[in-house]
Amino acid sequence: MAVKTTLSSATLVFDLCEVSSSSCMLRRGRLSLKGRETINTPCYLPPSSRGCVPHITQDTPLASTWQVLEKVDGQDLPIYKTPTSPEQSRLRQFIALQHDVLLVMGPRRQPPVQARNANTDTSIAIQTSLGFSSLRSDDYVGAVQKLKPDIVLGLADYEHMKRPGVKRLEKMGDRTLSWTQDMVAGLRGDADRSPDTALFAPILPIEAGQQSYYLDLLKEDLAGQTSGLVLFDAASVDAVPADMCHMPRLSLTEIHGPLGVLHNIALGVDIIVPSFVGEATDAGLALTFVFPIYGRPANGRRQQLGINMWSKGYDSDLSPIADGCKCYTCSNHHRAFVRHLLDAKEMLAWVLLQMHNLHVMDVFFDGIRGSISTGTFESDRQVFEESYEPELPASTGPGPRLRGYQVKSGRAEARRNPQAYRALEDAADKLAEASSPSPAVDGEGLTKQDFATVT
Repeated sequence: MAVKTTLSSATLVFDLCEVSSSSCMLRRGRLSLKGRETINTPCYLPPSSRGCVPHITQDTPLASTWQVLEKVDGQDLPIYKTPTSPEQSRLRQFIALQHDVLLVMGPRRQPPVQARNANTDTSIAIQTSLGFSSLRSDDYVGAVQKLKPDIVLGLADYEHMKRPGVKRLEKMGDRTLSWTQDMVAGLRGDADRSPDTALFAPILPIEAGQQSYYLDLLKEDLAGQTSGLVLFDAASVDAVPADMCHMPRLSLTEIHGPLGVLHNIALGVDIIVPSFVGEATDAGLALTFVFPIYGRPANGRRQQLGINMWSKGYDSDLSPIADGCKCYTCSNHHRAFVRHLLDAKEMLAWVLLQMHNLHVMDVFFDGIRGSISTGTFESDRQVFEESYEPELPASTGPGPRLRGYQVKSGRAEARRNPQAYRALEDAADKLAEASSPSPAVDGEGLTKQDFATVT
């Protein structure tokens, strides 16, 4: 059964074709904003870091991107001084994003990081490039008013990887409601002028009955003020009131591979922010999965979801990363070249891998939408699960340089990459005692005098 509905707000139009089946609720639609490229759903948003998708430049074709507001306190930040006209977005101008690309802004990075501090009645705990901090609701509203993203995700009283207690559950809905009302009031601004940003209201990852008061006010008092919903757990779809099922749903569930993507879509999610794509690129992995699969492997063995480009077996392999792939990397380069770049620690290696992996995701979601249209998604999903390994292959090489804001913070966490420099320790004393070698001394002599090491 297919039911066509349309959500139309002052800033966003969502045409939904909802397909029901015995085992899942599949949704296929079109998301439109004035002046932006129309996006077919289900779709994905590539997460950004410091204003751009890692490893690629802003002129790389994208339909949408996800931005994180890392620091909003203080009015002297350069981004707030970006010269724009009243209709333009300071955020878009500051990061030099193409005008037809959908720009979504959220308060936390994806995947989220467990913060050391706690949420309060007026703020949420976040990790920024400067360390752990608090983001006040009024600061967030002020930043959205100045930066004007296309879509903003509302604040939610949710702490990643922390199980809320009974008393905490009582506060979560009340705080989230208060912050959502603050954002609605801030976006409304002048009553005679339409808001520039569409608001996606949070659905908390708790039982519907535990947030019933918040949900009731969301569908009644705030009806028409919100344009979509943001989920922190795809299973929270069950908590969405029936009167709000026509709204687009964005999931921030932490997904580790394409099987997680298919699971989210089967639950009725429209937009996904998958961090595993960038993580695979950093690890030197080239994604190779396709959907749907026409026929199972002849040998009955599961296929890998990607290939490890660090493998020495690709040193002289002149074939493209994936046969039949039409991405820039596969059309112009071969595996041996990418393997050489990785070995030389050239940043072009990760640029080429990221372009390939994003193309694989584009084709993957094209296949998902086509499968939903033909009514074969459930059977196609089963074949995919039986044909591929459940997890991405392990990497055998170091990734690119990791900065603090790219790494999850945890106690006694091991280094992601080997230490590049070390203290000389006792070698400093040996060097001080040793006599300076003459220009005629060869490598063996330098080794004996502790001026060199044979490797």
